[in-house]
Amino acid sequence: MISKYRKLFNEQFTEEKYQALKEDITADFNYAPTFRLAETPFFISNELKEQLLEGCNDVIALIQQNNFKELTNKALELNSTVPNEDDHSTFIAIDFGICEEDGAVVPKLIEVQGFPSLFNYQINLFEKFKKQYPFLEELTPFLNELTPQEYLENLETVLCNNHPSENVVLLEIEPEKQNTKIDFYYCKRDLGLTIVCVTDVIKKGKQLFYKNEKGEEIQIKRIYNRVIFDELDLRTDLKLNFSFSDELDVEWAGHPNWFFRISKFILPLLKGKYFIETTLLSDLKEIPNDLENYVLKPLFSFSGSGVIFHVKREDIEAVVDKELYILQKKVNYLPIVQSPDGKVKAEVRMLCTWKKEDEAPTLLCNLVRLSRGEMIGVKYNQDKDWVGGTIGLFER
Repeated sequence: MISKYRKLFNEQFTEEKYQALKEDITADFNYAPTFRLAETPFFISNELKEQLLEGCNDVIALIQQNNFKELTNKALELNSTVPNEDDHSTFIAIDFGICEEDGAVVPKLIEVQGFPSLFNYQINLFEKFKKQYPFLEELTPFLNELTPQEYLENLETVLCNNHPSENVVLLEIEPEKQNTKIDFYYCKRDLGLTIVCVTDVIKKGKQLFYKNEKGEEIQIKRIYNRVIFDELDLRTDLKLNFSFSDELDVEWAGHPNWFFRISKFILPLLKGKYFIETTLLSDLKEIPNDLENYVLKPLFSFSGSGVIFHVKREDIEAVVDKELYILQKKVNYLPIVQSPDGKVKAEVRMLCTWKKEDEAPTLLCNLVRLSRGEMIGVKYNQDKDWVGGTIGLFER
């Protein structure tokens, strides 16, 4: 059935429709995303969907273990920690490369993150695609038979936790300069959250405030955290009125500690058919002779920063903090998406939220990145091999 939708889409595709799609997104906020939008959705077969769900459940099973915090305490010791950590992460993003193994299609786990992704942009992207291609109404990007309304209700519950939206802020470093700001805009429009730069936060005792459009000070009771510490550490020019390490009277939608706990740090702990051989560099007994089959990655970077794809022995030997890097076996990405001029590789990010009172996270939807290059989605790659970001669609 999925081949039917690919054929339908390719037959109906025109460059004019693609431009209209981009213009429709731009018109919402008079802003065009700085990352490239792929021309097509990714059509996901029922078989691949079941594999993705099985892989996600294996990852989630590890995260749900009673001793998970004990297993990942080292990740916090290697980084700055934030007080008042909650019982579990609010977000989980699970990235699978769509690969070939023994002649069969199989998703392979590339990365897992205890951090939010483009939750609001993705639902709006699907609506934009349907305007240009009405037959896509037969499909869905949502899991667990969610409707778009239920999806937004889930996000609102997770982000606001019963606080009025004016007391919940989306916190980022210079949000107007971030590649992902289109998602911030949709979050503000759809859920009413205020977008606040870290430098605009006011601290009074243990309480935090921001100024609204009228110049009134509004207390921040909950933070939807989009700040990456990697970036914050580099921005020595920024002057903050508070520190993340302060004891603060705030709740976190995405406590920063989970960015470190649920990260590449746990990849060596995952074994099974959907997981790749991964070794913490400090545990590496000897450097492999076939380094062309490996990739070197920092544990806590974001968007592919610091990844060395063509690894040399001297790259490994030059790493000083070997506890902060992994050596991961490369995967054989399968060119699976039939475009008008050849086939394209895909990586699927499965997006989960985890309500405070729930025993397990909820799989909501997905984000897909397409590329003709060796790596996918590195720093929103704009080179000639980068096809772009899109959404995966399942049969209803």
